[in-house]
Amino acid sequence: MAFGVYICGVSLTQVTVPSKPTKISFMRVERTCSINGIPPEELVYVHFPQPKTYSREECKCTPVRFFVILSMQRSGSGWFETLLNSHPNISSNGEVFSLKQRRQSMETIQRTLDTIYNLEWISSAAKNDCIAAVGFKWMLNQAVMVYHRQIANYFNQKGVSVIFLFRRNLLRRLVSLLANAYDKDAKLINGTHMSHVHTREEADLLAQFKPTLNVSSLIVDLSTAEHTMTESLEFFKSNRRMILYYEDIINNPKALSDVLEFLRVPVRKLKSRQVKIHIKPLHEQVNNWYNVYSTVQGSQYDHFLHSSDYIS
Repeated sequence: MAFGVYICGVSLTQVTVPSKPTKISFMRVERTCSINGIPPEELVYVHFPQPKTYSREECKCTPVRFFVILSMQRSGSGWFETLLNSHPNISSNGEVFSLKQRRQSMETIQRTLDTIYNLEWISSAAKNDCIAAVGFKWMLNQAVMVYHRQIANYFNQKGVSVIFLFRRNLLRRLVSLLANAYDKDAKLINGTHMSHVHTREEADLLAQFKPTLNVSSLIVDLSTAEHTMTESLEFFKSNRRMILYYEDIINNPKALSDVLEFLRVPVRKLKSRQVKIHIKPLHEQVNNWYNVYSTVQGSQYDHFLHSSDYIS
């Protein structure tokens, strides 16, 4: 008993009780997200973003695919994007680089891309559901062709998949371009310029305008657009990509399913409220059709005169 009292006394002299409580730090253990079932070659395209401005909470382990839609004006990209955004697990954030200040240098471009792919871009495409694919549409004339090397490298490093969306009938695209340019000044619908409409009445009102095409530069204009498409495919040949045509979306029921499979999201029916504006044959939509026909007939673009991109 005496020995026990001695040991107790020695122990008490070696214990120092602080006058104020001390803070105890614990190491925070983050939950590891499972990648089971994902092929090794696709791991670079699977992401688990951690936004700084909010918490993904229960969605933090939902894998996210990054994508970009590379296209040209009046090629159906606006309609295509509304179709994608009808899917609960896809967010496509619009024509982000339509503002020049966002594309004035590669630095501003990368800063914008980082914001989008970190799920911190605020737009109407944001959803409450767990997002499995996030992207935006980017027109080729919005610095894509200028900084194509740096952009392609960024896409490869960040695991961004590219969806090319083009229009086969470049003559019909030209008609749409001229009609849209006219409405920017004319503002045919209640004094407001409308690039896309949601009723047949609005579409028919815009379609009343028949542009006059410059036949002296027509072949060159078509060739320039074709060259831009071909060159962009060459610039981004090292990236994971798919090539889609506006006409295929209209006439091939499987085209959209292929897109969803490419993005690795569940296949489901996609919908859009947009209404196609030009649904008539070309000869009913061009003011100087005889001159256009004479110019294009017999050229490498002769087939544009007869092919359609609408369901009759």
